[in-house]
Amino acid sequence: MKPGSKNSYNSLSDLEIGGKKYKYYSIKAAENNGLDGVSKLPKSLKVLLENLLRYEDDLSVTKNQIEAIKEWLKTKKSKTEIAYRPARVLLQDYTGIPAVADLAAMREAVKEKNKDPNTINPLSSVDLVIDHSVQVDKFASTNSLKENVDIEFNRNSERYSFLKWGQQAFNNFRIVPPGTGICHQVNLEYLSKVVWSEKYKDEDYIFPDTLVGTDSHTTMVNGLSVLGWGVGGIEAEAGMLGQPISMLIPEVIGFELTNKLPEGTTATDLVLTVVKMLRDKGVVGKFVEFYGEGLKNLTLADRATIANMAPEYGATCGFFPIDDETLKYLNFSGRNKQTVDIVEAYAKEQGLWASDGIEFTDTVSLDMSKVVPTISGPKRPQDKVLLTEASSNFKKVYEEITKKKEPSSAKVSGEDYNLEDGNIVIAAITSCTNTSNPSVLIGAGLLAKKAIEKGLTTKPWVKTSLAPGSQVVTDYLAKAGLNTYLDQLGFNLVGYGCTTCIGNSGPLPDNISDAIKDKNIYAVSVLSGNRNFEGRISPLVKANYLASPPLVVAYAIAGSMNKDLYKDPLGKDKDGNDVFLKDIWPTNQEIEDTLQKSLNAEMFIKRYSNVSEGPEQWQKIKTEESSIYNWEDTSTYVKKPPFFDNLSDEPEGFKEIKDARPLLILGDSVTTDHISPAGSIQKESPTGEYFMKHQILPKDYNSYGSRRGNHEVMMRGTFANIRIRNEMAPGTEGGFTKLYPEEKVMPVYDAVVEYKKRGTDLVVIGGKEYGTGSSRDWAAKGTKLLGVKAVLAESFERIHRSNLIGMGVLPLQFIGDMNRENLNLKGSELISIIDIEKGINPRDEVEVEFKYQSGDIKKIKMLCRIDTKNELEYYKNGGILQYVLRNMI
Repeated sequence: MKPGSKNSYNSLSDLEIGGKKYKYYSIKAAENNGLDGVSKLPKSLKVLLENLLRYEDDLSVTKNQIEAIKEWLKTKKSKTEIAYRPARVLLQDYTGIPAVADLAAMREAVKEKNKDPNTINPLSSVDLVIDHSVQVDKFASTNSLKENVDIEFNRNSERYSFLKWGQQAFNNFRIVPPGTGICHQVNLEYLSKVVWSEKYKDEDYIFPDTLVGTDSHTTMVNGLSVLGWGVGGIEAEAGMLGQPISMLIPEVIGFELTNKLPEGTTATDLVLTVVKMLRDKGVVGKFVEFYGEGLKNLTLADRATIANMAPEYGATCGFFPIDDETLKYLNFSGRNKQTVDIVEAYAKEQGLWASDGIEFTDTVSLDMSKVVPTISGPKRPQDKVLLTEASSNFKKVYEEITKKKEPSSAKVSGEDYNLEDGNIVIAAITSCTNTSNPSVLIGAGLLAKKAIEKGLTTKPWVKTSLAPGSQVVTDYLAKAGLNTYLDQLGFNLVGYGCTTCIGNSGPLPDNISDAIKDKNIYAVSVLSGNRNFEGRISPLVKANYLASPPLVVAYAIAGSMNKDLYKDPLGKDKDGNDVFLKDIWPTNQEIEDTLQKSLNAEMFIKRYSNVSEGPEQWQKIKTEESSIYNWEDTSTYVKKPPFFDNLSDEPEGFKEIKDARPLLILGDSVTTDHISPAGSIQKESPTGEYFMKHQILPKDYNSYGSRRGNHEVMMRGTFANIRIRNEMAPGTEGGFTKLYPEEKVMPVYDAVVEYKKRGTDLVVIGGKEYGTGSSRDWAAKGTKLLGVKAVLAESFERIHRSNLIGMGVLPLQFIGDMNRENLNLKGSELISIIDIEKGINPRDEVEVEFKYQSGDIKKIKMLCRIDTKNELEYYKNGGILQYVLRNMI
C-alpha cells in the first residue's frame, strides 16, 4: 500500500491498540476539517470515503471526489465518478486460470517491446482458491470423496500445473489448493481480517479490509463487514496491476430487520424472502445495507447467507455493520486476539460500529417473525415459492411448459420402479450460501437422524451429495455424530467445492439418463445453492429448486416435486405409520444445543494451519520455474490468449459500426450462463467438433468452466447454452442462429465464421436484465472474439455491462419503452451506429439506424452505457487490459 501524496482534510492520525501504534485516516478528523455531516453516512460509504482519503493524490483521487461523498448526503445519490482501490483480490480457479493466462500473455507482450516482463506482477494481495473443479462423478458411498479427488486431479493436471507455475512466477499471489473449500467460505473463515494492516515506510497502517473477487458471490464476506463484490476477471486483473476501479458513488438502500425468525424456519428461508423483496424493489447497481434491532438475532453465518446472495437480488453488495456478533465470530473462528482488538478499536473510532442516525437513499423493512419456509424455482433465484404451495406451483409450471395431457412415465432399466415427470433426480447439499452456515447443516443432520430412526430412506432414483464449503463442516458434523445419518441417506461427502451449484453435478446413472431421454421425463433437482438457471445444474434436468439443506434431505426422501411436504407423508415408519415432515423437523433449540457441543475455535485453527499444503496429489505436481510461460501447442486446456497479439502503441479509438448483422435476438433475463455456459459440453456442437479434431473423447470433455484457459473452446461455447432461445431462429433451442441474407439456420459459431469471411460487423440484441448472474468474464471475452461490436438491450446487469466495456464491446440501452418487439426486429435488418467513429462521451445518446429487408429505414436514439470517463478510455483502447498494458509499456 502506498498512500496518496495529498491530505486535504488533515485526516492522517495515530491510534494505539494493545500497546502498538498504528497510522490511519480518520473520518472523524476529516469531518472536523471540512467534511461536515459525514458521520451520518451509511457504513459502506464510510469505507469508500476512507479509501479516497487514504489514496488522495490529485491524479486518480481528487479532493472533488472526496467532497462528492459529503455532497451525497443532500440527495442521497451522486453522478460523481470515484477511483476506488480495494486491498486485495480473490479468485476462484475457473476465472483464475484465464487471469493467469492473460498475465502470462501480457508478460510476453512487454518482452516483445524490449521492456522488463517482470513489471507485470500483482501489486495487491491475490488469493486464488481452487474450488470449482471437483465434480460429483461418484456419490453415495464411503469412497466418494477419494474417488472424486483422484478423478479431479487426473482431469485437471494441465490446469493445476499451470496454476502452480503462476504461483512461483508472480509476486503477491497465493494459491489455496483443491480440497480445502469454497473460496467465499475460506474468505469468511480464514482470509478476511475486517481491518487490514500493511507497512509503508516502516509505519503500520490500518484500514478497512476490502476486496473484489472474480465470483459474483464474493459479496458473502459483507456479512463480516468486509466490503467486497464480484467483478469480471478482466477488471480483477486490472485491479491486480494497480488500476483503480472506476465507479459512481452508489445509492444505498437501508434494509431494516426487526424481530427474529420463527420456529421451523431457516436462514435460507430468510434470504429467499429478501431476494424476492429486493428484486421487486430494484437495487441493481446499488449498495444494500442492513440495520435494525433484528440484527442482534442473526448469527454471523446468517448474515453471510444474506450477503452471499446480493447478485441474486441484484445489488452490488449487502453490507452489515461491525458489532459484538462480528467480534464473537472472529474469536470463534480462531482469529488472534490482536486482530480482534484492532477490529473493535478501529470500528468504534471510525464510526463503523453499528449505530443509529444513518441516512439512506431509501429503506425497506422486514419483520423476520413473518418469514415462512420457502423454496425458489424452477429457473431463477428470485422466483420465490412458499413451501405450502410448492407442489401446486410445480404442477402449474409443469403444465405450462410441457403442454402434456398426461404425465410421462419411463421404465428404469434393471430396477423395479418407473421414473415419472416431477421426480427429483438430484438432491445436493452444496454451495457457499448454505454450507457456510452451521445451523442449517446441523439442521440437515438432525433431520437425517430422525428420518433414519423412523425407518425412512431416500428414493432410489435420487442422486444425493454433500459438498461442504470447508473442512470444518466435516469436523463439526462428525463431532455431533450426524455424519453417519447423512451417509445412510446417501449424503456422503463427495468433495469440498462448488459442485452442483456451478453445474458440476456429474453424470446421472446411465439407466436414469436413458429413462429421462426415452420418454422426455420432466426431471427435477433440489439443491441448497444460489443459482438455478436453465441448463446449469444438469442438461437432463428441466426444473431446479433452491432450498435449505434440511429441505434438500426431505425432498430426497419424498422423491418428487408432486408431493406436498405439508400434507403428504414422506413415507412410513417401521410400524407402518405415516411419517410427515413435521415429525422429523428439528427444533431451533435442538439445533442450537447440538451446535454448542460440536463446534469450536480449535477446528478452524487446525484446519487452516497448513492451508497452503493441499492434498498429496497437489504436492506432487512439478512445474518449471520461469517468469515466462512455455505454452504447449498441443494443450486443449491452456492456450495463449489472443488479446495482446500485434498490440499497437496507440489506442484504437472509435471504429465505425456500419451495416452490422444481428447475431442473436434474445429475451429478458438472459444470464451469463446463457451467454457462456460453465457446465457440460455437448458432443453435437462446434466445441464437440473441435474436440474430435484434437482426438479428445467425450468422457474427457470436462466442462466449459474448466476449459476457460482455452479461447478456442470458449469462443465455440459462447451463446451455446442448451436452453438459450434465439428469436431469430424460432423453433430452435440452444446455440442456433439464422445466417442472412441466405436465411439458413446454423450454429452460432458457424455463422460467425461465415460472417468473418465476409467482413460483416455483428451486434447482439437483448431484453431486460441482459447479463444477469455470475461475473463471467468469458461472457464478454467470447462476445468480443465472435466479432460482436455492440450489444443493444433494454437494461444491463452491473457486472456484465462493465465486462463488455472491459473487452471493447459497446453497450447501448433502449430508451423509454422502445425495445426489439416494437421495432419488429427479425434478424434480417442491417444496423448502423451513426457517426460513432467521430467519438462519444459517457452516457451520450447515440443515433442507431435499422434498415429493414423491405427497404424501410428507422432511426432511434439509444443511451450509451459507457458510464464513466475511465470506461471510455478502456473502450477506446479495445479493452481495459490493453489500456493498462499500453500505460505500462
